[in-house]
Amino acid sequence: MPGLLLGDEFPNFEADTTIGRIKFHDFLGSSWGILFSHPKDFTPVCTTELACAARISDEFKKRGVKMIALSIDSVEDHRNWSKDVMAFNSGAEGALPFPIIADDKRELSVQLGMLDPDEKDKDGMPLTARCVFVIGPDKKLKLSILYPATTGRNFDELLRVIDSLQLTAQKKVATPVDWKPGDKVMVIPSLSDAEAAALFPNGVTTKEVPSGKKYLRFTQP
Repeated sequence: MPGLLLGDEFPNFEADTTIGRIKFHDFLGSSWGILFSHPKDFTPVCTTELACAARISDEFKKRGVKMIALSIDSVEDHRNWSKDVMAFNSGAEGALPFPIIADDKRELSVQLGMLDPDEKDKDGMPLTARCVFVIGPDKKLKLSILYPATTGRNFDELLRVIDSLQLTAQKKVATPVDWKPGDKVMVIPSLSDAEAAALFPNGVTTKEVPSGKKYLRFTQP
């Protein structure tokens, strides 16, 4: 993302949303946060994504993650679109369980590097790409993923990476390929064997490899 790198403090922007005007850091409080952008209201892929996000919002809440979406239309359009989103969920009633930022002037999209130059609206203006930002309680960017407007996101994967981020923020471990909660994790290379043995009472196992180097160390967190 241009101008926004992992570890940077996330901008404390102010914006109008479907729950009123917010200051982003105040909205997050001491929670983790996820901000996901959408190209445009009343579009097919975006509607399926928001519907999925609404359906599994309790999973984010369980992890202490505040959700907020962004699209380049007005608050009024967002509110009307939200009804379609909830109806897509097998006619579910009630309000969307998270706010949507109104970025109709594209100011925030430009600031955060969200625009997709290859996807344009009927007026030739670039649409917002499908960005995902995960922000930690310290207000720093922990993860960013950028999808083109034509590819919908996998929200199960977003939950998986949040589980990894929260685990590795607390313990000196890393999560290997396709890791899921409950699987073994890897001891980070900066820990000595003695330090690892003291930190992980469940024990550490080392995978033998032809190089003879003892870097593939696994444990149960």
